[in-house]
Amino acid sequence: MDINDLRSIVTVAGLLCFLAIVAWAYGKSSQKGFEEAANLPFAEDDQNSTRKTSGSH
Repeated sequence: MDINDLRSIVTVAGLLCFLAIVAWAYGKSSQKGFEEAANLPFAEDDQNSTRKTSGSH
């Protein structure tokens, strides 16, 4: 086994890890969590505007 065999093994392992991450990210089970995370900035803005409005009365 020489250095080129090791490089090939590391390349294949990296490709497999990349494909696993892509499959996880685009899987249907992760979709709900990502949608909630995408809406977090808007939810915080709604909470802050509610606090400002209720505090000024």
